[in-house]
Amino acid sequence: MKPLRIAADTNLLLDLADEAGDVLDALAIINRRLPQADKLVTPNVLDELAYLCDGGWSRQLRASARRAMQFLREEQPFRPLLELPFPAEMVEQIAGEIRQAQLLPDEEIHDSRILAEAALLDCGILLTSDAHLRSIDHQAMTLVFNSLDLAAPVIATPREIVRKFFP
Repeated sequence: MKPLRIAADTNLLLDLADEAGDVLDALAIINRRLPQADKLVTPNVLDELAYLCDGGWSRQLRASARRAMQFLREEQPFRPLLELPFPAEMVEQIAGEIRQAQLLPDEEIHDSRILAEAALLDCGILLTSDAHLRSIDHQAMTLVFNSLDLAAPVIATPREIVRKFFP
């Protein structure tokens, strides 16, 4: 049986860099309960972090993005994926389907790509605190992904992981 794959959204890594309690607690729980889990950072998350390092709207955000990138280089709680095992066009097609089905607003291009990458990588969980991703109707998402022969990941916040699985 292959290990569960967990994808991290950009905001999770920013919160991790800022040592947010819920994120640290959630990762501790995941590491304890699912030690073999494959924790991934997809290329679109890496692109978004790289952009925020220099182009973030505040000094704090830019500093958090730099710390997150440094953390990925040194600590490696998540495995950054520089390349995907499928063509980028697949990500764009699925991201477009997500927006066309109105699971996410048209302007949420990065979020739709991150969700598409998580599904294509067969991630069981997408960890995020992003309001747009959190508000997706899971049943509607499952129908869209099933029509594409993909499994819909569970979208969960660190706080939900802590609340549901804290011993």
